[in-house]
Amino acid sequence: MRIQGSEFLTALQESAAGQRGRAVSHQGLTGEGFSFQEVLQSRVRADDNLRFSKHASARLMQRGIDLTDGQLERLMDGTRRAGQKGIRDSLVIVDELAFIVNIPNSTVVTAMDSKDAVENIFTNIDGAVIM
Repeated sequence: MRIQGSEFLTALQESAAGQRGRAVSHQGLTGEGFSFQEVLQSRVRADDNLRFSKHASARLMQRGIDLTDGQLERLMDGTRRAGQKGIRDSLVIVDELAFIVNIPNSTVVTAMDSKDAVENIFTNIDGAVIM
């Protein structure tokens, strides 16, 4: 299956090329357009960027939480897994850290460690991932 000439493809090409607002050819590298697999892989790579809200960033600083590269990678993996299961707002637990993540926006909404989660009650989530 090949995809050519669609607005989605144009937006995806512009995003992948990092050239928003500039004209990009509808032709793929082979001159035949992009395969469904190529479009899907490009979209997955774009979704790998996990953002932290201002609130979550402030909580990390206030609580003295420093994420290691390994913990951040596991948080991103947990976010991807939650998205694959159709979860919209997830609790992702990595080691002793708990994160509430809005999956469609790939945004960490808040973060805490085990001593800050005194009541161990999490609301407004529709799933949890323990990494």
